[in-house]
Amino acid sequence: MQEMEDDAPPVFAGGLLDLLVAGAPEVQRLPVALLSREQKAAELARVQARKAMDAAYEAELVLGLADDSPDDLDPAPGTPGAKRGSWAPDPELPGVSEFFTAELAMIINCGRRSASLLAQRAWVYRESLPATWAALAEGVLDEARAKVLVDVLQHTDPGVARQVESQLLPQAAGWTTHVLRKRAVAALLAVDADAVDARRKEAERQADVRVYPSPREGMSTLAADLPAPVAAACFDLVDQLAVLLKKDGDDRPIGQLRAAVLADLIQRPWDDSRPPVTAHLQLIATLSALTGRSGEAGEVNGLPITIGQLRDLLARLDALGVRTSPGGSVTLALTDDDGTLRATTSLEQLRRLAKRGCPTHSGLNCGCGVLDRPGQTDAYEPSGAQQAFVHTRDRTCRFPGCGQRVGWADADHVLPHACGGATDCANLCCLCRSHHRLKTFAPGWRFTMTPDGVLTVTTPSGITRTTRPPGLRPPPPAETTSPADTGSPPQQATEPDDDPPPF
Repeated sequence: MQEMEDDAPPVFAGGLLDLLVAGAPEVQRLPVALLSREQKAAELARVQARKAMDAAYEAELVLGLADDSPDDLDPAPGTPGAKRGSWAPDPELPGVSEFFTAELAMIINCGRRSASLLAQRAWVYRESLPATWAALAEGVLDEARAKVLVDVLQHTDPGVARQVESQLLPQAAGWTTHVLRKRAVAALLAVDADAVDARRKEAERQADVRVYPSPREGMSTLAADLPAPVAAACFDLVDQLAVLLKKDGDDRPIGQLRAAVLADLIQRPWDDSRPPVTAHLQLIATLSALTGRSGEAGEVNGLPITIGQLRDLLARLDALGVRTSPGGSVTLALTDDDGTLRATTSLEQLRRLAKRGCPTHSGLNCGCGVLDRPGQTDAYEPSGAQQAFVHTRDRTCRFPGCGQRVGWADADHVLPHACGGATDCANLCCLCRSHHRLKTFAPGWRFTMTPDGVLTVTTPSGITRTTRPPGLRPPPPAETTSPADTGSPPQQATEPDDDPPPF
């Protein structure tokens, strides 16, 4: 038999491999209704093993894609776009492009931090925990327990990690994740206490304060990541003060009192010894809802509220003559019924327009441009009105899967200004500093945007995703012809994946 030439193509090269990769995913399914109780239990166990095998295969694919993304095309030190300053991205994988995790996030349709954790976990499997990776690939260890070992051992020397791994792996599948974590930390402390300290410092560095909608209507949840002793002390203080209010005769539920105490401790309405820090509110509503022609919900700073709540807030701020506090602001965003942003205005401007109206027609929405989006300018820097409009329309970084707050975002020219892109709201979108750098300096990426703000991003590997401005409603199903629209990830304004740059 003739030996294959060294440079001959692999057996699966070309068309056959393309067909295998492009094929729809298939899952072997048994007719559940026909299975006995014992057979259903056995099939569930097989599914768990398959999940573990898929996790190991996923890690292998991630590492293969990382190996295809070397850092030799990243901006070199001292050149424009090079990593510098405190807002420079954290190092991800040695020798791998700093933009790799952004592409991975696009491919698997998640946030940058989730993609970064997946890439780092795959790297730890290969470099430090090969036996754990092998057990995962064989389906004898589930991913939850493998993640525990990665979390505990990722900051220690690979040799030490393998030493601890060899002690724990034989029994790991039989322990709960809680027990496995305790025993892994104890084993690591015995050989490398500094690694445990590094884990704690990394957790503190990733801390943040987040706000997100609550399941209860009109409510939101404020959450903070704190060291355990600090969190316990904070809660104890809040609880003690709430109990004092209860003893003084306040008949509200204790939980409501704790929430009120926490809000007062943060806002300190009684403290006039320091300069006031006043909130900036962004109110969003359709014109038909404001005029009573529909009951569609509005938003305050990206959080949904009923139109009744919004009307009440407007009444208290405006109709009753309450002015915006010094240092604060209220921006009202007016949208068409399909969610397209029509204009942004302040309460004072809205009050003047309500009195004066359109000089030609009655009403504020007559189409004469009394309230309309700002026009194009010849300058490179967007005007203040354009900044307000684009920030209000986008509300977060518009990169797919990113939820970085708009206060940390740049108003970027989608078609670069140097290439003829206009300084116009139809060519401006909000990008956090990390994704702004990616768009400017990472090769192979493509960004396009429609006049109503629908942004389409294509990765070097050919994955395309589309994000719509959060308030813009999708077109009717018959008009949805682009695969990118159906693959658009949701925008989450309250859980940013990027570290905020200090600017």
